[in-house]
Amino acid sequence: MTASPSHDARKFADLGPARHIWAVAAVHADLDRLTAVHQTVWRYFRPGDRLVYLGNLIGHGPRAVDTLNAVLAFRRALISLPGMKAEDVIYLRGAQEEMWQKLLQLQFAPNPRDVLEWMLNQGVGGTLASYGGSADQGMAAARGGTMTLGRWTQGLRTAMQSCPGHSELFSALRRAAYTQPPDDPAAGAEGAGLLMVSAGLDPARPFAQQGDRFWWGGGGFARLGGPYAGFHRVVRGWDPGGAGVVTEGTALTLDAGCGRGGPLVCGIFARDGSVLETFQA
Repeated sequence: MTASPSHDARKFADLGPARHIWAVAAVHADLDRLTAVHQTVWRYFRPGDRLVYLGNLIGHGPRAVDTLNAVLAFRRALISLPGMKAEDVIYLRGAQEEMWQKLLQLQFAPNPRDVLEWMLNQGVGGTLASYGGSADQGMAAARGGTMTLGRWTQGLRTAMQSCPGHSELFSALRRAAYTQPPDDPAAGAEGAGLLMVSAGLDPARPFAQQGDRFWWGGGGFARLGGPYAGFHRVVRGWDPGGAGVVTEGTALTLDAGCGRGGPLVCGIFARDGSVLETFQA
């Protein structure tokens, strides 16, 4: 039997019977705050727990390479502990990861200069600098035509591939993570369990049709007034509107502005979506 889109393990992470679920909000390349959060996770993480990075590990800040190196090193350390498994650490795709991968294909864009300018306004410049590129180089390459732009993006791709584990991390990004399959009849009218996304979703669309709304759909998130697709609680790590942390109701936000002057938030959840604790670094 072919798996349905909503259950595709290449796109979504099933957290299963997790003990506790640790959710790290958008980091935006703030390595110091991420390191502080990692120190707390290291002290209290136990077998049966899951660690979910809610996307936007990179972007805005200039330390993307160091941030991804730290995330990979921390994963290796965690899963080396007795009782830990490789699937205990999950990475979600955020807008910044999506933009970076699209930037590496910029030569195929119909208006590459406009696209690059838009990406730069959204914070991709920090990641570009971290991998040894610059906005000026990109704009010059775009003016030079498809072949010149292709050589420029190939140089960036080579720089990324020279960083051990980075390409594999981007390949491992998931659209969302959940503690039960979406639209599970056992959830009932009140919903059950937990759905984790990067930025939001469209409440009017079925789960399997959300697509890139998981990392771009921040506008519809506030309209979640009750259970969605059988989930009692939906948690995101980035709010494009910057409204701050929300830890009550159906739709929770852990974004306190990390990478843009604010702290990094980590939430600890029970499998049913209950908030056990949040802390900041």
